[in-house]
Amino acid sequence: MAQKVIGLIGGLSWESSAEYYRILNEAVRARLGGLHSARILMWSFDFAEIEALQHDGRWDEATKLMIDAARRLERGGADFVLVASNTMHRMAGDVQAAIDIPLLHIADPTAERIRAAGVTRVGLLGTAFTMEQDFYKGRLASEHGLKVLVPDEADRAAVHRIIYDELVQGRVEPSSREIYRAVMARLVERGAEAIILGCTEIMLLVGAEDSTVPLYDTTTIHAEAAVERALSEG
Repeated sequence: MAQKVIGLIGGLSWESSAEYYRILNEAVRARLGGLHSARILMWSFDFAEIEALQHDGRWDEATKLMIDAARRLERGGADFVLVASNTMHRMAGDVQAAIDIPLLHIADPTAERIRAAGVTRVGLLGTAFTMEQDFYKGRLASEHGLKVLVPDEADRAAVHRIIYDELVQGRVEPSSREIYRAVMARLVERGAEAIILGCTEIMLLVGAEDSTVPLYDTTTIHAEAAVERALSEG
């Protein structure tokens, strides 16, 4: 059976893209054994350009760049596309409309795994854009029936700052891990039965041992779902 070609839009940041690359290849090897690895095409952005557009609110310009990246992957022979970022799923619908191959949305396999575990009330950590705008939590609610809790304003600011000032720059600070632990604990106190790590770099900072409820790492779940699709016959 020939593997489908995974088109990966990365560099959002490259730290999480490297994790995607590792997980995709490890998952294929686990499934197929031997020297097998994933068939991947990657378009990798200069994240400084993307970050500037994000924080200036220039989402239309960012959308054009994302569409260009997806089209490059399609022309290169990708069978479907992954956006290696939760935040940049803000323009997932526009990207999907511009290409003729599927886009595997990061929220869908995450929500499916959560619902399969019988969880309906989840906390969401991510960038301020992901936590505060509706493109992500709205999809979790409307399409998957999840009740989504986000941290309060001060906690959202701390979570966002640590992502951009530290994690996307490859810095993993123990003091920031303690901050995230406290934020997650407050979400649990409010009724969260699980926590979505809704930024692809957060898995670099915290793991299961840092929470009293299950953590759902979107990076790993998204990559594993991509391998399922790549190895499927349909």
